[in-house]
Amino acid sequence: MPYLLLFLLILILAFLPQWWVKRTLQRYHRRDEANFPGTGGELARHLLDRFGLQQVRVETTEQGDHYDPSARAVRLTEDKYRGRSLTSITVAAHECAHALQHAAGEPLFALRTRLAGTAVWASRIGALLLYAAPLLTLIHRAPPVTAIQMLGAFLVIGFAVLIQLLTLPVELDASFNKALPVLRSGYLEPGQQQAARKILRAAALTYVAAALASLLNVWRWLALLRR
Repeated sequence: MPYLLLFLLILILAFLPQWWVKRTLQRYHRRDEANFPGTGGELARHLLDRFGLQQVRVETTEQGDHYDPSARAVRLTEDKYRGRSLTSITVAAHECAHALQHAAGEPLFALRTRLAGTAVWASRIGALLLYAAPLLTLIHRAPPVTAIQMLGAFLVIGFAVLIQLLTLPVELDASFNKALPVLRSGYLEPGQQQAARKILRAAALTYVAAALASLLNVWRWLALLRR
């Protein structure tokens, strides 16, 4: 029973933030704003040029809004790239803020980028360990096999959760120390600023929601390893 209650708690903590983030972004994405002269993609291009980042491209993507430091590109989903909603404009400013972090060589952003690259290899090594553990059990029947499985599960899932949580300070900085001041400098009307703050908070907490959702996978692996 305690395990069931803990599982339900993790389930609530995992999906409640995701629901709130999705609801917030959709709420302010239903209509175009009359005072926006351009789309999210056009604003991103304008902001990058304004801060001397002409080399950073603005592209559409199907993989979710993000800034790709290796390609030096701000990528927006089609609806935000072409939209004039408050969500389109605010998310575009948030992703441009990551380009500013990159250009300034900010330590936390650089650390997040390095860890993200490491996560790919960690996931591959972890998957290899998980697949190899049953074979080692058949060959040696050694107790350390469980430790190998635990390490593999951490590399596949736990490492990704850790990176997502470490990303939070980077996201909060992009939202509230960079994007929001820029938007307040003449891009938003006073009545839109509180809503923009909510959108920026949702953009920053996207990674927290993903980390909490990943905990469900950690739970699943732990259950399998106990068998």
